[in-house]
Amino acid sequence: MVVLKTDDLKKFYGDGENQVKALNGVSLSIEQGEFVAIVGTSGSGKSTLLHMLGGLDRPTSGKVYVDDKDIFALKDEALTIFRRRKIGFVFQAFNLVPVLNVYENIVLPIQLDGNEVDEAYVEEVITALGLSEKKNSMPSQLSGGQQQRVAIARALASKPTILLADEPTGNLDSRTSQDVLSLLKITGQKFGQTIVMITHNEEIAQMADKIIRIEDGIIVKGGEDHA
Repeated sequence: MVVLKTDDLKKFYGDGENQVKALNGVSLSIEQGEFVAIVGTSGSGKSTLLHMLGGLDRPTSGKVYVDDKDIFALKDEALTIFRRRKIGFVFQAFNLVPVLNVYENIVLPIQLDGNEVDEAYVEEVITALGLSEKKNSMPSQLSGGQQQRVAIARALASKPTILLADEPTGNLDSRTSQDVLSLLKITGQKFGQTIVMITHNEEIAQMADKIIRIEDGIIVKGGEDHA
């Protein structure tokens, strides 16, 4: 079942001779439960695409469908709520709150949404990511790999349909990167998440089920019709 789809997605900045076509007609579809890597060089449009998929930025034209819903047909407030409930984000910067411990960081988005924390599920996520002994630790007491695992746990805790990861291993060494990616893949399968990750690291991309290659705002391999 297709869970995430784009139709002729375009994002242009500026106009005239200075116009930058960050995305220039991107169509792709991603199946439920797939682990997809979007690869491309710096400036290829991959971060712009991820922001569109997550509803963080509106396109110049084209559509993004999550669970068959046209997300940009929603008004800003409705889109924010939809995004919070359906999509989890893992960024290169861990964005942990320094005055909160690991557990508090993980459940914070759920509490901000006014929802009840599913403690059994959160414990399962924490265990799967090897953080059980770190629940009461502060972010400053953790290594980079541990902080990234907390960020992944936080994204998984709200049970999103889709997990979007932007260079999630960019700040980690290669061994830790492999460990974090393996955990991301395992937890994705375990909890039925669809994962879309952008990376410029070819080795990391090979761990995905499918690779979509983007250059100059156009999919050159692995989209819908270019597979």
